[in-house]
Amino acid sequence: MILPTVNEIRALHERYAPSHEALDLVFTHCEIVCGIAAQLVAQTAIPLDADLVRVGALLHDIGVYRLYDQAGRLDHRDYIRHGVLGYEILREEGFPEPLRRFCSCHTGVGITRHDIRERKLAIPETDYLAETVEEQLVMYADKFHSKTTPPTFLTADSYAAQVERFGTDKVHAFGLLRARFGEPDLTSARARYGHAQA
Repeated sequence: MILPTVNEIRALHERYAPSHEALDLVFTHCEIVCGIAAQLVAQTAIPLDADLVRVGALLHDIGVYRLYDQAGRLDHRDYIRHGVLGYEILREEGFPEPLRRFCSCHTGVGITRHDIRERKLAIPETDYLAETVEEQLVMYADKFHSKTTPPTFLTADSYAAQVERFGTDKVHAFGLLRARFGEPDLTSARARYGHAQA
């Protein structure tokens, strides 16, 4: 599988972003997640494809652009759909399935058919679960930064507290990821991007 370069991924973001503000929010978040993922890769002994992790981190939120309306507002009510929308964008662009899955399988700590039925989520009923170690690492790295207004960094404890509202099974799933990959040091990223920590 031939992986796209960082410049090619940036160009893809630029093509789909409806505004400079949207590009700045989404692509910056993807860059931050990529940096966090690289740090986690460097500290793990688990064999994985670091280049695939980098590409997956830079692509994972591309579907967010399809949630902006004509006025440039982000539709937060349908945000659960951004992973599926990203998968569709990458399929339309001819990207292979392993890359498309970084979009559809990174939300929360995984979404199951049961979750979709129970919560009446507006996405096709199937399991959206990170399966490969690369998918799991990108999904986990994503939990340490949020595109809120203003964007914020999260500690492992603060994310664990947030995910609790979705059930103890989600807290447990996050705990397994935390035990597997460790915790990133967000000090330099906070300084570089100027985002606060929650």
